[in-house]
Order: sequence, then C-alpha cells, then structure tokens
Amino acid sequence: MRDFNPNDIGNINNNIFGLPTNDENASVIFIPVPWDVTVSYSAGTAKAPKAIYDASFQVDLFDPFKENAWETAYAMCPVPIEIVEKNDKLKFYSRNIISHLSEGIAISGSNEIKNSLDIVNTGCLELNSWVKDKSKEYIDKNKFVAIIGGDHSVPLGFMHALSEKYEHFAILQIDAHADLRNAYEGFIYSHASVMYNALKIPQVEKLVQLGIRDYCQEEYETISRSQGRIITFFDRDIKNNMYEGKTWKYFCDKIIQELPANIYISFDIDGLDPKLCPNTGTPVPGGFEAEQIFYLFEQIVLSGKKIIGFDLCEVAPGEDEWDANVGARILYRLANIMAKSNGI
Repeated sequence: MRDFNPNDIGNINNNIFGLPTNDENASVIFIPVPWDVTVSYSAGTAKAPKAIYDASFQVDLFDPFKENAWETAYAMCPVPIEIVEKNDKLKFYSRNIISHLSEGIAISGSNEIKNSLDIVNTGCLELNSWVKDKSKEYIDKNKFVAIIGGDHSVPLGFMHALSEKYEHFAILQIDAHADLRNAYEGFIYSHASVMYNALKIPQVEKLVQLGIRDYCQEEYETISRSQGRIITFFDRDIKNNMYEGKTWKYFCDKIIQELPANIYISFDIDGLDPKLCPNTGTPVPGGFEAEQIFYLFEQIVLSGKKIIGFDLCEVAPGEDEWDANVGARILYRLANIMAKSNGI
C-alpha cells in the first residue's frame, strides 16, 4: 500500500477499487454472495457481486469524510463458484413453485411442489450456514466484514455470526419493503422474510426501518405489536412531514435517538429512489437520494456510535452499467463510514 497512488487509473490486476490488497492484509473484507433463489419478481441480483467489483475500478478514492480512506485497505473475496452453481440449481425449483402459486395451485395440493419447497428451504439454510461460517472466519481474525448480495435474504448468516461477538446491537434497515413476512411463498428464508428471521436473534435488540413504502397488513400489524422493538420511519410519513416544513436533519436526529451504541446496517438498494436502481428486483416509487442516506450515516458516526457490519443487497445489473456503478459507490462510501466509526 505504501507505493500505491490513489490518483491513478484503477488497476484491474489488483483487488476491488484497484487496491493492492488481499484478505490477509485488508482491514475490511467484502464477502460476495451471488444468490437470488427466492426472488419473486425480477431476477438478476446474483450477478451483482461481480458487476459491482468490475464497476469499482472506476470509483475515485477521495472521500471528504475520511482522510486517505483507501489506506484502510479493502478486499473482496473471490465470487464463490459453488454458490453460483447451487443458486442456479435451486432456482429451477423455486421458479416452479412460484409459477404454481401464481396459477392458484396451493402448495399443500401438490407433492411435487412440497418436495421442491423442501429442497429450496434446505438449500437456503445451507447458504445461511455458509455465510455465517465465512463471516466468522474473518471476524475471528479481528477484521470487519460486509456482505455483497445477492437478494436480501443473504445477510442472515452474517447477523448470526455478529450475535456471537456482540451481546446487543440494532439493525438499521434502508429499504422500500418491511421484509417482515413469515415464510413468504412458503420460503422460510425468503428475501421478504429476512427481518422476520433476524428478529429471532436475541442479540438484535431493535430494528429501525427507513423508507418503507410497500408492505402488507400482516407486516404493519407486526410492527404495531412489537412494543418498540421495531421502529419504522415510513417513507410517506417522512415525506409528508418534510412537505410541511420538517427537515431531514430533524428525522436523522430522531433516528439516531432510537439507535444503541452498536449498529448493523442492512442496505437494500431499493430503499433509494428507483432512478438510482432501475433494475433492482422490486423497484418502488419514492425513496431516498443517496446523499440523504450518507448524511444520516455520517451523523451516526459523529454521534459516537459504531457500525459493526453491513450488507448491500438487491443491486441488479441491467444491460448498462448504471446500477453497478451506483452500487460500487455506495459500497465504498459505506465502507469508509464503517471504518471511521471504528477508528480504522
């Protein structure tokens, strides 16, 4: 790193962002999880880790919030071929299940579908175990970890790994969707169920959700019954209050008040305005500008709280490089913010 010039063109022979790093000398490790087995609308998020990696060489490394940010040293693990192959295999079964459900055929009415569902649920459980073990491998080496999805189901194993290190932490979720459905479409580990499953982890003391604007009655009732364990800042409520004169800083202060000392950030890119992520699996009108979210993250750091890990999910590269370019820049900024919060 001593001879590295951050002003040069990104060297594709190096690691992510053109940095001369590896998983031994890096302080922050990005684990790619190319997985979109339970996606129920548009697929493609499994291709995100490679697309974000390829786009990262175009990212300028200067960050006004963190001096010499690149010196932190980031590295991305190779995209795991075995996960790619398992994802492709299981999607055959999941697509069949979703097709039957869309035709009004109940899972209970078909032994073929029940067997397919068992195969998918078992495969997803194995994926969670793989993510947990891979995350723990680096956590045990005192490195910070981030997950690059894939759909939003993939960070659950990482959350479990963090629960073995931290007695208590909160999840700060940026998302268009609440993800609080119980086994959506029969998939226990659906992308639409990740926060439902995360709340089963005792160490997750609170879930703070931002930008939620597409949710069902069941999810709303889950939030209402949570006795404050789930705090949701709905997109509609934020916007209506801002139209009437409240500022984004006002909401940032309220959000920070709800957060404890240790925070895990779960960033589903569809929490942003869909002009920034048009190819994401389930785009929804509304959402945030990127700088709004980074202002919040920076204020969290300045408040003295620590970001203990994060995921970036649901980036789906389209025919151009737009979504991947946005994803690569979010990844870099978020990694810098996490690093600064931990003094690395």
